[in-house]
Amino acid sequence: MTAPRVVLIGAPGAGKSTVGALLAGRLGLGFRDTDADVAAAAGKPVAEVFVEDGEPRFRELERAAVLAALDGHDGVLALGGGAVLEPGVRQALARYGEQGGTVVFLEVTLASAAGRVGFNQPRPVLLGNPRAQWQALLEQRRPVYEELATHTVPTDRVPPEEVVERVIALWEGTDD
Repeated sequence: MTAPRVVLIGAPGAGKSTVGALLAGRLGLGFRDTDADVAAAAGKPVAEVFVEDGEPRFRELERAAVLAALDGHDGVLALGGGAVLEPGVRQALARYGEQGGTVVFLEVTLASAAGRVGFNQPRPVLLGNPRAQWQALLEQRRPVYEELATHTVPTDRVPPEEVVERVIALWEGTDD
């Protein structure tokens, strides 16, 4: 079984895709984003999957993407923000962490996420009042992120390159 070296989890706007790509580059590893895997499997952008096929179909595709990546990708893996809500994904991530895998919760506040997410962008889980929706999502998901994480790295007002350095230090065991 091949497993990722580092798995990044966190809310929308935490920097999982940006940090993941930079981290993979620094470590000389491949990068995989499960949202991109879902879009590829569906043949359309994630926002369209949500709107046209519904959230249950999106979560089904996301679960398959995450489980496949956890079992076959040996680089850096970024998960969609809600992937951790699916019981099968939670169990697989918990096993991965228990077996010595590195799961990093990229922690972000609404103030920092707002500029990164661009609440005017098409994010189906944030329909209606995006700021209130994001806050509600974080309140629901934070305990799960914290439970699954082997490490937490705050990303507020921290350049992505510095977040990468912190993740590398944790991964190498030089920063506790």
